[in-house]
Amino acid sequence: MTATLDHPTSTLTDRGITPVSMSRYDTDFQGFSDDLGASFKRYGFAVVSDHGLDEQVIEAAIADAKAFFALPEAVKRAYHQPGTGGARGLTPFGTEAAKDAKAVDLKEFWHTGRELPAGHAYGQYMRANLWPTEVPGFRDHLYGMFEALDALGRRILRAIARYMDLGDDYFEDKVELGNSVLRMLHYPPVPADAPGVRAGAHEDINVITLLLGAEEAGLQLKDADGEWLDIAPPPGALVVNIGDMLQRLTNHVLPSTTHRVVNPAPERRGFARYSTPFFLHFNPDFVIETLPSTITDANPDRYAGQSIMAEDFLTQRLKEIRLL
Repeated sequence: MTATLDHPTSTLTDRGITPVSMSRYDTDFQGFSDDLGASFKRYGFAVVSDHGLDEQVIEAAIADAKAFFALPEAVKRAYHQPGTGGARGLTPFGTEAAKDAKAVDLKEFWHTGRELPAGHAYGQYMRANLWPTEVPGFRDHLYGMFEALDALGRRILRAIARYMDLGDDYFEDKVELGNSVLRMLHYPPVPADAPGVRAGAHEDINVITLLLGAEEAGLQLKDADGEWLDIAPPPGALVVNIGDMLQRLTNHVLPSTTHRVVNPAPERRGFARYSTPFFLHFNPDFVIETLPSTITDANPDRYAGQSIMAEDFLTQRLKEIRLL
């Protein structure tokens, strides 16, 4: 079935979310930061054009992910590690669910994470990556994409820091070895009697998410007035959204917005959907506590006395979405 829309929908263009070009990053950093931050403050989302990522890196990683998801189920399942929260390798179809959802999401995905130096203390928090031998080049291509998105995410965080008057380097030592993950998502064709949706309404756990455009439509965000907006970035652009960790740090000045992936129209049910979100995380031992500059009479501290380590916050949320 297609998702029941409890509110009307429109597109980002209809609502006036204008893409912010990375070409301005080096020539008008203040203006870039102001426009990006204003979009985040209003919607929790921004569209970034001219991202500068190498298209060959993107295409190679996506091609390898498609090849992996096309493998026999028994072969893929060899790369599933139950009880690990889906931190690395395969999370099989029908495993993850949105918080408080009755039905599981209609998707499977692969996680690639940061590779740490041997013996690093963060090894207690980050598992080693898995690499399928059935797809030549998989490791080089996916980790190349991980590194490219990690670098781009840190540049965007510099702009967020400027917008929030934190000092441009504020986030640098807080995410340099963050527990970030590249998720290669596969939404198979959807039968007419599907019991759920491709991805139920949810908010992201992390700091920011970078999402390249998908071949098939379906991504929507819920605006502050309760209206669902279709998100369809133009070619060469990516969608960036605020996650719960950054929302908490900024006392909701930058909101983590509810979003979902609805089922396709009947004529597109037979087509799979592939998507590539990069979830940028804090270093595992970073303590999330409200920034003093965000506490005002109009916006009192929502988390007074509730500081929490990033790893503990992640674990708590993974339990809520049935991955732990």
